[in-house]
Amino acid sequence: MPGPARAAGLRLAAFGDSLTAGWGLPAADAFPAKLQKALAAKGYQVDITNFGVSGDTTTGGLARLDAVLATAPDGVIVELGANDMLRGLDPETARANLDAILARISATGAKILLCGMRAPKNYGREYAEAFEAIYPELARKYDAVRYPFFLEGVAGQPGMTMTDGLHPTAAGVDAIVAGILPAAETFLGRLGAAPALAATP
Repeated sequence: MPGPARAAGLRLAAFGDSLTAGWGLPAADAFPAKLQKALAAKGYQVDITNFGVSGDTTTGGLARLDAVLATAPDGVIVELGANDMLRGLDPETARANLDAILARISATGAKILLCGMRAPKNYGREYAEAFEAIYPELARKYDAVRYPFFLEGVAGQPGMTMTDGLHPTAAGVDAIVAGILPAAETFLGRLGAAPALAATP
């Protein structure tokens, strides 16, 4: 018989760029804080540390991965690649970096929630297809839970992004959290977590 589900003590790392860091927002409105709050409302007891760095590329993420893994997280939410795409960097470089990041996370035994990103149409079909294919391919390779598009319901929506059209407002972060919540619960299920409320007979 399976052992009892873990309901407490899970440490998660939110590892990403400005979309994770909460650029332009108070810390309490950043994605990791709001996701932790939403999960708590559903009965999950987890602690999510914000390892977002504004402007970070997959190359920068790989370079600082040791600091993230040093905290021994049970699971890592990976949200990287948007800045590679915005700068028009070679998708193969992003793929190689993310491959290395996920390999090292997996080697620790931590589970992964991989957040995908989409490329604007003005980058051309070939670039967009190559870039967007990275996430499903690596999710399959490392058996990661995948959320297809981190900015689903936010990108291009009035009131959901700041004046730069890129970074989410507080309302935008709420939309991100609402969208990703089912994937986050699947992710926690792989970690053996169950909501405390559900664990009560």
